[in-house]
Amino acid sequence: MPQPTHIAAGPSEASGSSQSLVRVLPLTVLFSAAAVYEAVHLSAVLAPGVWIHLRTGLWILQNHSIPRSGLFSQFPKLPWNDANWGFQVLLGQAYRIFGLRALPILLMAFKVALAVTTFLLARAGRASFWGAILLSALAQWLISGVQPMPSVFSILFFAVELRLLVRSRQSGSARELFWLPPLFLLWANLDIEFVFGLLLLGLFLLALLVERSLQTLGVTWISDRIQPPDLLQTGGITLLSLLATLANPFTFHPLAEAFSTLYSNAWFEYFAEMKAMAFRQPRDFLLMLLVMTTFLSLARRRSVDAFGLLTLLAGTLIAFRVQREGWLVVLPAIVWIFDGFNRKPEPQPNRRWALLPPIALAALAVIIAAAFLPNSTVLMDKVGQDFPVKACDSIEKNHLPPPLYNPYIWGGFLAWYLPDYPVVVDSRVELYGDDFLTKYFEVIGGKRRLEEDPNFMRSSTLLLEKQSAIAKALTNLPVLSAQYRLVYSDDQASVFVRKPANP
Repeated sequence: MPQPTHIAAGPSEASGSSQSLVRVLPLTVLFSAAAVYEAVHLSAVLAPGVWIHLRTGLWILQNHSIPRSGLFSQFPKLPWNDANWGFQVLLGQAYRIFGLRALPILLMAFKVALAVTTFLLARAGRASFWGAILLSALAQWLISGVQPMPSVFSILFFAVELRLLVRSRQSGSARELFWLPPLFLLWANLDIEFVFGLLLLGLFLLALLVERSLQTLGVTWISDRIQPPDLLQTGGITLLSLLATLANPFTFHPLAEAFSTLYSNAWFEYFAEMKAMAFRQPRDFLLMLLVMTTFLSLARRRSVDAFGLLTLLAGTLIAFRVQREGWLVVLPAIVWIFDGFNRKPEPQPNRRWALLPPIALAALAVIIAAAFLPNSTVLMDKVGQDFPVKACDSIEKNHLPPPLYNPYIWGGFLAWYLPDYPVVVDSRVELYGDDFLTKYFEVIGGKRRLEEDPNFMRSSTLLLEKQSAIAKALTNLPVLSAQYRLVYSDDQASVFVRKPANP
């Protein structure tokens, strides 16, 4: 009677296991490196814009209501369409659970999600495994300044939307696109930049119309690598996605006000991130090289992918005009950069769970790193490096009289840290408007006399940056020093109190 024999694993099985192990390690590093870096450097607590979102989120959770007027400011009657309320609730709830640790923890989670989505996006663009690793790492570096802010959701959702659209064009099926309406429903309640997602969807529909028209005319140089989905179905999904963005507490108002909110004239005038790229940093030159290489890749195909070309052109026009929007060209570039060079793309078997091990390991690394985050006392010391914690403590301890006059960059922090002192200004451009912000910056910059600013003239307490022109004027000019008394000063801030008028 024949005896059963032990069958050893064949060379292909051993090779497959070895290859899987080789891929898990670099993916784990890719997905977790930026998050672990954040756990060490704690940049999240130094983001000026995060504090007003935290303050608003805590207010929403406490009052079970969504703000519709200028809370925390000296103008409570101004109307305010808070398009970021969903993010603020998430941030406020995280703060209730973790305290100040919530800020780095959320940013660590965002960075893991960004690494995963950019890798998947590159793979959807037919990049090889190692090419996708490189592109994801490059994208994370180029999309600089990521903080626990609503805009992170826009970057992530834009990447997800782009991947769905690309996959739909590769398969010729609109099935992938049915995820878009719920995506936009969530997106429109998290960040005002959902309008970029609508722009991308509009370009997708335009590309389909162009390609259908060219095919009707008998043009044969449309790319043979794409299979456009049904135009009627795509149009219906586009309409549903647009309607989904209206399902928010403010209906159509965020969409109507998006341009003025995102591109305030005051922001263009006074903030470096809103200016065109100056090409004085290595990152700018590398971004230009990435874009140029991607255009070359599209040209090498000797056929037209209308969607790829339109998306890259639109992203380039916006990103090179506004530094803050660099991600709008980085994400499309990592999809199409290898397309024209890779004649025989690496086969990508449908392994739905292939990324689970590296994602799980990256999540474990983040959890371990989060467990070693410093306590709130240490984090507040870190916050004090950029924000006037000691000056605020002095104002509160001595019960200095309101109203308060404050620098723009500290407005959100003061709204959170000094809730009894409404701020004169913070980063909510949609609340204050262009005219107010322009006049404020002209006063701060010395282009207007202090007497021309009614908000300055009625302020009883002035919290100013130590080296600001106004602080120096109040200290050195006899006319002003006779009206204001310096009550606190350190290396960071100066606090002045208006002297009582002589009887």
